[in-house]
Amino acid sequence: MNRVFTYFIVGSMVLGVLVGWLLNQTLPAEQAATVADNLSILTDVFLRLIKMIIAPLVFSTLVAGIAHMGDASEIGRVGVKAIGWFILASIVSLTLGLVMVHLLQPGTGMSLALPAADAGSTVDVAKFSLKEFVTHLVPASIVEAMARNEILQIVVFSVFVGTAVSAIDDRAPAVLALVEQVAAIMLKVTGYVMRTAPVAIFAALAATIAVQGVGVLATYAKFVGGFYLSLGLLWGLLVAALVAIVGTRGLKLMAAIRQPTLLAFSVASSEAAYPRTLEELQKWGVSRKVASFVLPLGYSFNLDGSMMYCTFAVLFIAQIYGIELSIAQQITMLALLMVTSKGMAGVPRASLVVIAATLTYFGLPEEGLLLILAVDHLLDMGRSATNVVGNSVASAVVAKWEKQIEAPPDEGQPARA
Repeated sequence: MNRVFTYFIVGSMVLGVLVGWLLNQTLPAEQAATVADNLSILTDVFLRLIKMIIAPLVFSTLVAGIAHMGDASEIGRVGVKAIGWFILASIVSLTLGLVMVHLLQPGTGMSLALPAADAGSTVDVAKFSLKEFVTHLVPASIVEAMARNEILQIVVFSVFVGTAVSAIDDRAPAVLALVEQVAAIMLKVTGYVMRTAPVAIFAALAATIAVQGVGVLATYAKFVGGFYLSLGLLWGLLVAALVAIVGTRGLKLMAAIRQPTLLAFSVASSEAAYPRTLEELQKWGVSRKVASFVLPLGYSFNLDGSMMYCTFAVLFIAQIYGIELSIAQQITMLALLMVTSKGMAGVPRASLVVIAATLTYFGLPEEGLLLILAVDHLLDMGRSATNVVGNSVASAVVAKWEKQIEAPPDEGQPARA
């Protein structure tokens, strides 16, 4: 199914480029713009479908994730160290994406006009005063927050609900079961929405090239190449941290997880590689106790590749439209993405949902989402592989801190239970 969907994605990209080129070459500029505007009907519908799922998806996945973590006393020492590493890795991933997109400037070549006639060249900074920001965090009504897709307010409410559920002795099984069922339903709905992605990709590429010409493809090449360069740097930092903490034996871990990493890359899903990753971690020497706790927790709270992509893509979109965000706004964006990227493991194209919510929060053009959608599957392959590497490193580091790294079986020491 993943392979067939990949073929549809690639086919829609090729067809969109060809149709857009034909329109650009055969029609006068005004007519080409009219056709592009009609194609935007498909892209607008897709955008509305994405916005439709944001609120219930974030609420249900975040509440379920927090509720299953348990309170700090039960998580204990291992949980605290794991979460500390996740936070540090998140900061590094998000910041590296921010720095690299500024250095490479992948979106500056496109220079698209703002879609709204009354939109300015910069984001409105009125709501970024300390008072406005802090008071805006707390929803006056969760119904209103969900209706307006106020992602930070939804997150705050979800954190309170998830914490309350985990604090109850029996964890409110009926409520928790309901939230998990809602999450499962929304994951299924998200899958349905993403099946329409090839149509939206075709329309977005055809409309863009019909107006801008094929020269715009150079911007895509710069975007994809710049992101994979950034992922390479992140891998280097992760491996360096692993060797610094664990020792040179950490290089053997990177060799051991080669197959699950390639699997995640080929199917664009880090979850598909989970069973094999867990097996290889234990073979390498991470105790079963640590591996079985840290790895699944990492799949919800330590998506290094996905977090880097969120900052890279949001600022790429801002560059495309010539929008500049202040330092304060970018720091706010990092804080927002730090929270919204958690608890969304297993969501098809979860990064797109997070990016859409971030665009809405900052008032950036939502149409920009369609520009990255055309190459999202290709980028998802890289960030899925990075998620596997990041969670494997996290498991090994926490095991080292807990002195739970055993000699591999061929060295005569059985793994600790």
